[in-house]
Amino acid sequence: MNLAKLVMFIFALAAILSMVSIGYAIAVQSVFGAIAAVLALIVVFLLGFTMKRKFRNQGLL
Repeated sequence: MNLAKLVMFIFALAAILSMVSIGYAIAVQSVFGAIAAVLALIVVFLLGFTMKRKFRNQGLL
């Protein structure tokens, strides 16, 4: 596995963890936590898609 795939795996793991944190925040009835988790998910997705485009343009994926 090359470095680009490892980085993409870390982004996928971060996205999964932020989705889980949304569910946890809802379970403990924390509005602030749910909003923070949704924002974290958006940031992780944007960074992941940007990084994927960069890797694809460089021919690493």
